[in-house]
Amino acid sequence: AYSCAYYKDTDKLDEAQVAKYELICQKLHLEKGMTIIDIGCGWGGLLVYMVEKYGVKATGLTISVEQKKYIELTYPELDIEIHLLDYQEYCAVTTQEYDRVVSVGMFEHVGLSHYPEFMVCSKQLLCDGGLFLLHTIGNKRTDTGRDPWIDTYIFPNGKIPSATQITAAIENRFALEDWHNFGLYYEKTLLAWLENFQNSWPKIKDNYGDRFYRMWTYYLLSCAGAFKARKLELWQIVLSKRSLSRR
Repeated sequence: AYSCAYYKDTDKLDEAQVAKYELICQKLHLEKGMTIIDIGCGWGGLLVYMVEKYGVKATGLTISVEQKKYIELTYPELDIEIHLLDYQEYCAVTTQEYDRVVSVGMFEHVGLSHYPEFMVCSKQLLCDGGLFLLHTIGNKRTDTGRDPWIDTYIFPNGKIPSATQITAAIENRFALEDWHNFGLYYEKTLLAWLENFQNSWPKIKDNYGDRFYRMWTYYLLSCAGAFKARKLELWQIVLSKRSLSRR
């Protein structure tokens, strides 16, 4: 499971990641038989949880051949459909609307100039009366730049949005239902990832080398420091779409 875990009632990473899944499901008010699409579904952990616990019909979007293959081979019995498309490509070829839309840890890679387009696509995919949950890192201040080191070595073209930039993109498109910040848990998540990485290093070091070890250790620790200092935050934003007849 990628992105910040939810440590409210546990100190264990695995339990905190499952708690994040459940938190998302509760905010989306999932019911059996609902259709849901995960924009940037990763390795499918959230979709698997939703299908197994809530009985939804799930669709995922990814641009990773490896992720699509992993989900389809690992969970062939589950009602999950994976498309090897980004959100722009998928919106261009589908007319389907979903009861729920979710995106976790992907908005940071959309790029500032594409924020409006991302919201337009998300609205297109959402049925009237549906809910959209956006889970993203947030920048304490508004700027248009990118961290040069992370941009070069970790996430090329990544951009952390500010609250102002997000609200500008959702204005006149969605109704804002909830905005939850639990960024302090990201420091704990990153330090847990670092511990797992260091414990696993003897098994994988021959595939990566010392340069990668230094790079990844610096990345995890620098990000943990940014969250501890409250320069970065973690937001879950719940948005709704209403037709004129339902307002």
